[in-house]
Amino acid sequence: MKQQIVTMLELQGDMNTKVHADWTQQNFEWYRAIWVECAELLDHYGWKWWKKQTPDVDQIALELVDIWHFGLSLLLLKGDSNNSIAELVVAEFAQQQGGDNFAEDLEQFTAQTLISKDFDVAGFARLMNGINMDFESLYVGYVGKNVLNFFRQDNGYQDGSYHKQWGGREDNEHLVEIVARLDTSAADFKDQLYSEMDIVYKRLTS
Repeated sequence: MKQQIVTMLELQGDMNTKVHADWTQQNFEWYRAIWVECAELLDHYGWKWWKKQTPDVDQIALELVDIWHFGLSLLLLKGDSNNSIAELVVAEFAQQQGGDNFAEDLEQFTAQTLISKDFDVAGFARLMNGINMDFESLYVGYVGKNVLNFFRQDNGYQDGSYHKQWGGREDNEHLVEIVARLDTSAADFKDQLYSEMDIVYKRLTS
């Protein structure tokens, strides 16, 4: 788990640098991105008492992965080594206690985010626990989305030349299919994923 966290911290730092070389000095409101994602997450969970709603666990997990991107960015801003941050995260995950009301746990996490303008690691772990999401799922989901973000940037996302639809399907769908046929425990998983995405993208958009 610790090594996976270190890997994710490195990937997040690289992604942030690709978007803005001096990102650590820009005072981006990462906490704001987190609470906005929390609102979207609640919609997937369901909160409207006047209609029947069933939690969409897959979409909730995807929103948690997005929140994790912003949380890692806040952790990186502290200036500690990746190893030290990883040890802190492992300890926070170990201390979290699962709640019995997901919506209330989400509201507490959101409130803590707004008050501290920081990342509540234990609160995040509690939300994962609330949908029975294990750390391996977070890791695979994060690496997949990170590689996709890099791929988008490398293929013209900022200038508008990137094709989000490959052969009539969104890139997110292709990502899920490609990840499913790779060994996610391989040391070069992210490199294999990027390579496979490049092959499929060129085949379907050329």
